[in-house]
Amino acid sequence: MLCVGLDPDPARFPDSIERSPVGALDFCRRIVDATAPFVCAFKPQIAYFAAMRAETELEKLCEHIRDEHPDVVLVLDAKRGDIGPTADRYASEAFDRYGADAVTVNPYLGLDSIEPFVTLAAERNAGIFVLVKTSNPGSKDFQDLQADGRTIYQHVAAGVEQFAARTAAGDAYGAVGAVVGATWPRQLDELRDTMPHTWILVPGFGKQGGRAADVRGAFHPDGLGALVVSARDVIFAHARPEMNAGLSNSQWHTAVDRACRDMIDRLAADTPAGVLRK
Repeated sequence: MLCVGLDPDPARFPDSIERSPVGALDFCRRIVDATAPFVCAFKPQIAYFAAMRAETELEKLCEHIRDEHPDVVLVLDAKRGDIGPTADRYASEAFDRYGADAVTVNPYLGLDSIEPFVTLAAERNAGIFVLVKTSNPGSKDFQDLQADGRTIYQHVAAGVEQFAARTAAGDAYGAVGAVVGATWPRQLDELRDTMPHTWILVPGFGKQGGRAADVRGAFHPDGLGALVVSARDVIFAHARPEMNAGLSNSQWHTAVDRACRDMIDRLAADTPAGVLRK
């Protein structure tokens, strides 16, 4: 249940990759092709492409994922949030322009700001992931504040579960998921219980400190319910000596393959995801 984050930082590209929008596309496309047989999702982060004026390359990358690896979920990490017609346009950007299967959404303008994403996602047979308890240390500044006897993130989680249950239509999961960081294992345990119809997207694995044992609580006993994200540990594996050992500069994608398999092994060993191998 590994989701590979695609965050193309030119400063960290292998020497054989051009530091340009075209290079970003080449870099990400090679990662996609190397890891697609092993992963459940790819998550391109729109800011890395927009900062390089590479939105056209992001469109091509999304098209490549849809056409060449249609069984792998495409999550556009955009963290959009707005009201009314503007939210409609952000939803169209994700599902129509980029053809995403899901998009990350910021709920802090209120639950009505999520409705346009839910509506269009239902029309496109797609989904959304709502920020609930994010992986950064500063998330506690607002998300942990108390209101009416519950934390803000608990209020958001309750709204997410309502949307998820409404869109599940009798299935185990709905079209609305949650983002909960791997850096908060206790909260993952708690939120898995309070959001039974919700897929949880779990960033913060690896470089941000999250370990396989920390994300165990995000899964249901059948191994489903969570998509664990790794970006830097996988896509820049050529900079990890233990993954790059014995490889030439042109073989950097082999280091990516090794890092991907290593993370999957760790998830299989320390979380219910291991039952999916049987």
